[in-house]
Amino acid sequence: MKNPPMPFTALHLDTMEIRRKAQLAGLTILPALFLLIMLNGCAGIPAPTEQMALSTAAVGQAGKAGATEMAPAELQLAREKLDKAKLAMTKEDFDDARKLAEQAQVDAQLAEVKSRSGTAGKAAGELREGTRVLREELDRKNK
Repeated sequence: MKNPPMPFTALHLDTMEIRRKAQLAGLTILPALFLLIMLNGCAGIPAPTEQMALSTAAVGQAGKAGATEMAPAELQLAREKLDKAKLAMTKEDFDDARKLAEQAQVDAQLAEVKSRSGTAGKAAGELREGTRVLREELDRKNK
């Protein structure tokens, strides 16, 4: 035995009910999906603790190399960026903290290289001066 055909109004009500349920399901899924995306984005960036340690060490090394006297601007810039990176770490803005820490490391390395270059230049100047004095003494003795 066949089922009797469904009247048009009953078919229309079933379609409307299906649409309403689909809309409600969409409204409950969207916030959950948004929350999942946000949590995934936050969890995707780990704290740059290793980079922070490298940057801190680089700033310390530049200071030991004499950058305070030979490259004060570069060393100051490195310290400021490292401080900003530490602040970003406390705010859990790990992406910004990593970038600032990397920049601080590069600035500190530049300060160290400039300092070592300046120290080497001073030493070379002193050697030239010593050589000049020795030549003058030799010239006087040979005359």
